[in-house]
Amino acid sequence: MGAIADIVSKYSSMFGVAAVTTLLLSVFTVLFSFIIGSLLSVMKISSIKPLRWLSNVYVEFIRGTPLLVQVYVVFYGLPLIGVSVPSFDLLGNDFSRLFAGIIALVVNSSAYVCEIVRGGILSIDSGQMEAARSIGFSKVQSMLLIIFPQTIKNILPALGNEFVSVIKNSSQVSVIGVAELMYTTNTIRSISFRSFEPLIIVSVIYFIMTFIISSVIKRLELRLAVSDRK
Repeated sequence: MGAIADIVSKYSSMFGVAAVTTLLLSVFTVLFSFIIGSLLSVMKISSIKPLRWLSNVYVEFIRGTPLLVQVYVVFYGLPLIGVSVPSFDLLGNDFSRLFAGIIALVVNSSAYVCEIVRGGILSIDSGQMEAARSIGFSKVQSMLLIIFPQTIKNILPALGNEFVSVIKNSSQVSVIGVAELMYTTNTIRSISFRSFEPLIIVSVIYFIMTFIISSVIKRLELRLAVSDRK
């Protein structure tokens, strides 16, 4: 315990900045993957065959390849397709690396969110859409105002699980030099000459973060359940 306390006292600021970086990665990933995943899910249930085909190919390809490979492909592929990202320091990170890490995580997570949202949409009674159309709503209005709000309630637990998974999966972007929790832990291991204690500390940090997220999601579920009963 003494060695762990010593590591915490010496490197608490490094762990703190790394935790903020991990949360930054996760929040942006969940936000953008929800938007993209929702669009993909609508494409997947669309009556337009090319849209269904594109969505299916994307989802199956992304779910069938490792996240680590996707991180490397995005990091090295962005410059090859002419995407130029400004390089400046943000929380001790080169922004271009942080940007590539977020893009890779979004690409990966959006495929899983697509299936979550699609399942949620299909769980809504088709009569809801018919009722909305019968009172003059367009198909888009019906989806946005009637179907989607109910879908979000149904998929909230699954989205919470995906958020937790993103927090843990964010460790994969350490391979491209993003100073999130795992990258920082390895740095501390090398400069402190202690291999075990930093891993215990980072495990506890990950647990605290994921436990808080899970607790917030459960509280939201309870509130929504109470509002539905009312």
